Amino acid sequence: MAGSAVSVPVRADRDVPGLIVKFGDYPLHHGVVGAIRSLGRLSVPMYAITEDAYTPAASSRYLRKSFVWPTTGAEDPGRLVEGLLRIGRPAVLVPTDEEAAVLIAEHQDELAGTFLFPRVDPALPRRLASKQGLHELCVEHGVASPAAAFPRSYDDIVAFADTARFPVVAKNREAFVRRRRPAVNGTTRIGTRAALLGLARDWGEEPGVILQEYLPHEEAEDWIVHACFDQDSSSLALFTGVKVRSWPPHAGMTANACVVGNPELAGLAARFIKRIGFSGIIDLDLRFDRRDGQYKLLDFNPRMGAQFRLFENDSGVDVVRAMHLHLTGRPVPQGEQRAGHRYVVENIDLAALLAYRRSAYTTPHAPARASGTELAWFAGDDPLPFLTMLARSVRPGAKHLYQLWRTSRRGSTSTK
Repeated sequence: MAGSAVSVPVRADRDVPGLIVKFGDYPLHHGVVGAIRSLGRLSVPMYAITEDAYTPAASSRYLRKSFVWPTTGAEDPGRLVEGLLRIGRPAVLVPTDEEAAVLIAEHQDELAGTFLFPRVDPALPRRLASKQGLHELCVEHGVASPAAAFPRSYDDIVAFADTARFPVVAKNREAFVRRRRPAVNGTTRIGTRAALLGLARDWGEEPGVILQEYLPHEEAEDWIVHACFDQDSSSLALFTGVKVRSWPPHAGMTANACVVGNPELAGLAARFIKRIGFSGIIDLDLRFDRRDGQYKLLDFNPRMGAQFRLFENDSGVDVVRAMHLHLTGRPVPQGEQRAGHRYVVENIDLAALLAYRRSAYTTPHAPARASGTELAWFAGDDPLPFLTMLARSVRPGAKHLYQLWRTSRRGSTSTK
């Protein structure tokens, strides 16, 4: 990200707290811990919604208070809005999942009297979080994305299978079904027509899936964009990097990533955001297809990404800090992104490393040596979240380790 040559210190408004908003039962979320630390280190009072009092986030020294509120993500939206309003303190809302981002957007008029957050077209975050909605927006605005089909019946799937080039990829059409009854478990590679039809028999009369062309990782590069945009859809902070490893391999969350400047990709992302009129934080996953030289947009998360702490400019601004500064009327210092910086998620990167070594895959553009490393969980000034993560991770014991080993042997989720 281009910026001024002189670094300007970050001066946050310490009178306006931050509130981490998350719905669903997933206590081991390193992005939540990162957001609490990021603003907490600027002396911004931090609060968070947590599943229980013993999550890593709840143990952070930078958290003033956790609001224990067990949710599934499938509750009636009105009840969730009422719950947020009962918290009842002015704060900048920091959503960490699609459910929270969509709820805030669709109920912004009710929440605006109490909370600060970017104002956006109420329907846009839900559409961006939907695989079908995102694909339609990409087609509408000339952004490359994998070829896709959206079957409405088993007969549609049969017709697709008769002409498709295998392997193909199946994903849940809507982000929200992952906490209910998903048709597939994340990104699923399907190798043959027979395998697709076999799976489809269990998807019901209205299969909630998207079927996409498969972009082979041997011919592709995984890139990420994290940014924050103001009410005019102009960037306050914009960063690019490469995903070195993910878990599950080539299809899951980031386990290891590096900051790599990419002006072409930054420009593509900025133009797309301007065209759709989005405001707030984004986390994009794109795959560069070396076969046709295009960056293809895979996922658009209309909220903070779990690995956002990979990115910070030389003035100390990340996307969460940029949003808080902007919403509280403070200037957002500009600067260059930390080239070559690395981000490691300790509890999944070892398994990912073993899987990638087995496949002999290497990441183009990743620097041979990092200029610095940001750990997702461990921090010398805030060690308890790391220890709490370890305690909660080892509870499944041998079964958990066996599952990691089996997945590392299989690579990404696949159906032959």
